[in-house]
Amino acid sequence: MKSPKLLMLGLTRFFAMIFLAVVFGSVIIAYRQEILGLLWSKPQSDWLILIWHLLSWIVSLSLFGLSTILSYLAAQILFGVIIMDIMSQVTEKLATGKIAHKSQGGVFQQFVYLVMQEVPRAVFPILLTLLLVVLGWLTPLGPLLTVLSSFVALTFLAWDNTDLIPARQLMPFKYRFRFLLKTLPFHLGFGLWFLIPVLNVLFLSFAPIGATLYHVDLQKREDCSSNSHID
Repeated sequence: MKSPKLLMLGLTRFFAMIFLAVVFGSVIIAYRQEILGLLWSKPQSDWLILIWHLLSWIVSLSLFGLSTILSYLAAQILFGVIIMDIMSQVTEKLATGKIAHKSQGGVFQQFVYLVMQEVPRAVFPILLTLLLVVLGWLTPLGPLLTVLSSFVALTFLAWDNTDLIPARQLMPFKYRFRFLLKTLPFHLGFGLWFLIPVLNVLFLSFAPIGATLYHVDLQKREDCSSNSHID
C-alpha cells in the first residue's frame, strides 16, 4: 500500500485476469446448450430432462473453471509474466536497496526469455493438473486425484512466484527445481491461499511481492551464515 507502483501493477494484473475470465466464461455460458448437446441430446422423459438440466449446469461450472485456468495462462503468457518480473524487481529494490540482476536485452528479448521461463514453471504444471482432473472423472480415484491435482497446482503456482529472483539471476533450472523440492512445505503453505475461490485471483496478483520478500530473507540468512563461518 505504501508503493503506488506495486499497487498499480498488482491491480492491473488482477483486472486483466478478471476480464479474460469473464470473456472466456461468457463464451462458454453462451454455447453451453450446444456443448451439452454434443455430450447428450435433450431427452423426452420428464425425469431425464431434470437430470439433463442438472448435468447442464455441472458441465457449465466445470467449463467455467477450465475457462478461469485458461484465462490465467493467457494473461501470464501475454503480459502477466512481465508484470511479475517488474513487481519482483521493485520489491527487491525496496527491501535491499538494489536489484541483484536486472533482466537483460530489449523488450522483445526480455519477453521471450520470461515466457521461456514461464513454460516449465506454470504451463506444464497446470496442464498436468488438468490431466489429473480428467483422470479423476474417468476413474474411481476421482477424490484422491482431485486433492492431488489441487496440491500440485498450488505448489507450482507458489514456485512461479518464488522463482522470479533465481530465474533473473540466470541460475540453472535444475538448481531452481531442487530449491522447490527442499522448500516444499513453504510452497504448500504459501500456495494454500490460491485455493480460495475468487480471492485467489487477488492473491495471485500480488503474490510476487511476498515471494520476493521470502527469497530476500533467505538470501540474508545465507549471507549471515557464511559471514559467521568466516569469523
